[in-house]
Amino acid sequence: MARRSYRKPRVLAQPKLETLRRRKTRSAEVLQRLRRQYPDAGTALDWSDPWQLLVSTILSAQCTDTRVNQVTPGLFRRFPTPRSIAESRPGQIEAIIRPTGFFNNKAKSLRGAARAVLERHDGQVPDTMKELLRLPGVARKTANCVLGAAFGKNEGIVVDTHVGRLALRLGLTLSLDPVRTERDLMELFPRSEWTFVAHALILHGRDTCRARKPRCETCLLADVCPRIGVALDAESG
Repeated sequence: MARRSYRKPRVLAQPKLETLRRRKTRSAEVLQRLRRQYPDAGTALDWSDPWQLLVSTILSAQCTDTRVNQVTPGLFRRFPTPRSIAESRPGQIEAIIRPTGFFNNKAKSLRGAARAVLERHDGQVPDTMKELLRLPGVARKTANCVLGAAFGKNEGIVVDTHVGRLALRLGLTLSLDPVRTERDLMELFPRSEWTFVAHALILHGRDTCRARKPRCETCLLADVCPRIGVALDAESG
């Protein structure tokens, strides 16, 4: 009878008690290092005006920025304005954005947002959180992205899968809820840095702090990161 091999169970790093003052000190160091490593951090989406950024951000839900950037040139050539999208026939937009996934829902959101922009904002993307959140298909993550990148307004922090994962591993939040995570990060970082922090964390998440195999041994934040939820060597305890 073949002998079964035994694998020791994975041990995950657990959060430790930390004062808010200490966490803010660590956050300041994290910010300083991210600034050095990613001085020009910004959205990876390709856009030339607020409307294009809004469309691209809506399409990016459950889809990579790379795939969105492959789709939007054709979309904007065929439908360059909110009016052209609002007046598009059923199936036209869907056929173009199909590679981004959930294309029926996204097309519905794009048409709804286009109509709302035309009817309520004279064809211009609004530059306030309140009005952006009234647009179909727009939640806080999308609104934060548009406000920060297109209008230079720090009203909140984009919390996508990368930001949520890194914030937890770094011990900057103990929550898996994006809304709570955003509040925790806003408390730790200066308002003027909110847009940068999100984009820098996203870049670091893609480059180093990956979901399955984080490169902790080469991470610039290794000595200030408690690695919460990251698998540790079981033999090291």
